[in-house]
Amino acid sequence: MNELIKISEVSERYAVTTRSLRYYEDMGLIISTRGDDYAYRMYDETAVKRLEQILILRKLNISIKDIKRIFDTSGSEVVLEVLGKKVDDIDDEVALLHELKAIVLEFIKQINQADFKKDSDVKMLYEKATEIEKQIVSGNAASVDRFLEVTEKLNVMRMGKLGGVRVIEMPKFRAVSSGLLTGDEIFGEGGFDQWMSKNGKILKNSVYGHAYDFMWHEEGKGVWIWAVEDWVTEADTAPYELIEFEGGIYVVATANENDGADLGEVTNGMAQWIENSGVFERDERPGHRGMGHMVGCGTVQNALGIAQQEIFFPVKLKK
Repeated sequence: MNELIKISEVSERYAVTTRSLRYYEDMGLIISTRGDDYAYRMYDETAVKRLEQILILRKLNISIKDIKRIFDTSGSEVVLEVLGKKVDDIDDEVALLHELKAIVLEFIKQINQADFKKDSDVKMLYEKATEIEKQIVSGNAASVDRFLEVTEKLNVMRMGKLGGVRVIEMPKFRAVSSGLLTGDEIFGEGGFDQWMSKNGKILKNSVYGHAYDFMWHEEGKGVWIWAVEDWVTEADTAPYELIEFEGGIYVVATANENDGADLGEVTNGMAQWIENSGVFERDERPGHRGMGHMVGCGTVQNALGIAQQEIFFPVKLKK
């Protein structure tokens, strides 16, 4: 009989969250086992090998929907089709980058031909800039229209991966906190998830828009907080803690799927966006942390074949 491995052990070995493992199972990609005398999910050798295949494909940025197609067919035709399409997408982006580089070099050439030093007057600078623009538009290969078209396509590609970025100001709110727990302690038998299901009357339906619960990870464990109604007391949240969430300004983006590969791409893109904004910087004060909120679950997940998670980075205005 194959050795069974606990979900928390699989999570630690492969650096994948227990939520992702459950998601892969919900999507029919892997199968867990539960014994009568053991409530936690266990995985056999076959499931672990399948997980390794999933993680390899995700590192190549292959969607869960396409991974499911690959696993649902016996031959190699689908995986070759999916990987071939990925190569085409990369080629398209590389071609656009090369064209953008050529356009920028042409701008540099045109600007170098203008003698800005002699015309320090603002009006003269404006006239020269207008002259350069007319030269580019009137037959030069590096036209302004093409420049805008190329940059727009690149932005669509990048924002499609990133899921868009927005800035919100989240109010202060009171919440029940799971505290720092393992995945099994949060989602397993008798865990925080089940406690919340039994105590739904104390939970608040909205803090900002539709987001009312948040989770973050520290040292391989997770903290899950859920906003509560104003009348809730510490006695109502026992044995869990009642906290005051400070709120603040957050940069928010959506990951297309709730697994490490996609989340890594989104969080890296958000960090770059913050750095390039010129307005915000990361808020690293105690109590301000990056966190996530699941949005595209249930009907939306079933329709799209993917789940969605919003990622929140705390920021503050640059001084």
